[in-house]
Amino acid sequence: MTQAQAAPIPCFADVLRARARIAPHLRPTPLYRYAPLDALLGTEVWVKHENYQPVGAFKVRGGVNLISSLAGDEKRRGVVTASTGNHGQSIAYAARLFGVKAHICVPRHANPGKVAAIRGMGAEIVEHGVRFDDAARHAQRLGRENGYRFIHSANEPLLIAGVATQTLEMLEERPDLDTLIVPVGLGSGAAGACIVAHAVDPRIRVIAAQAAASPAVHDSWVSGRAEVRPNDTFAEGLATGEAAQMTLEILRAHLHDFLLVSEEEILQGMAWWIERCHTLAESAAGAVLAGAYRLGAALKGRTVGVVCCGGNTSIEHLRRALDHAR
Repeated sequence: MTQAQAAPIPCFADVLRARARIAPHLRPTPLYRYAPLDALLGTEVWVKHENYQPVGAFKVRGGVNLISSLAGDEKRRGVVTASTGNHGQSIAYAARLFGVKAHICVPRHANPGKVAAIRGMGAEIVEHGVRFDDAARHAQRLGRENGYRFIHSANEPLLIAGVATQTLEMLEERPDLDTLIVPVGLGSGAAGACIVAHAVDPRIRVIAAQAAASPAVHDSWVSGRAEVRPNDTFAEGLATGEAAQMTLEILRAHLHDFLLVSEEEILQGMAWWIERCHTLAESAAGAVLAGAYRLGAALKGRTVGVVCCGGNTSIEHLRRALDHAR
């Protein structure tokens, strides 16, 4: 039985424990409302600013929760994981915080700013393959060969419970939120949102957005089994070619809707973050606004929470977004 299969699905109690664990290290992030964004989407919209995290993205919540919970021998051996950037930053940040050696496998041509940030936090960078899935297989191999604790970027209850604290903060501050729109790469953030929303009020609609150019999780959610699909999106936070079993199970149980958005829509979403919220947002966050805009009249009269999951874009992606702005 694999680690992912053996691990229990996290529950709301795990999220509460994660909040207590990360509270000494991470402050709650702001929840702001912007009139121009309300006008764009035609309803009341609240933005959860995870781009204000110390690594510029929400995943640090999961990293701190997981690394702080490792057994002593696991901390001594070190950890290995694969990432296109933000997950790797979260593990590197938490590993430095708790004195653990981290090895982060990244695909070649990964976001250079994110790679530099990972290296700057003391983690070892291992470049392998051209896509995330190549780097992930290499990370598993390094874990087996060297005795490192392999950290899957989605099939980890402590990661999911940690990132779920962003939704807990949202609903504590604005209990009137009735719709949440979140991005999906492998789905840890969306799964966490589902766990919290279902526990607090099952009537809250959780809606996910994924890149149409990398639709593995969406297609798996539709079919009910883990699918392998082409992985061709420019949006590294959404780039995966195969669904993860644990997050898929949670999404299948509690996610209300799942949208696929085009590369052009993602770029437009990034431009809207700048234009409507004066916020620099990465491509995964662009997918959130793209999905919200796609829903159109379906959001009218609802109180919507959207997650600005990170601000770690590259100059190249920013230029492309501004060129696509309309």
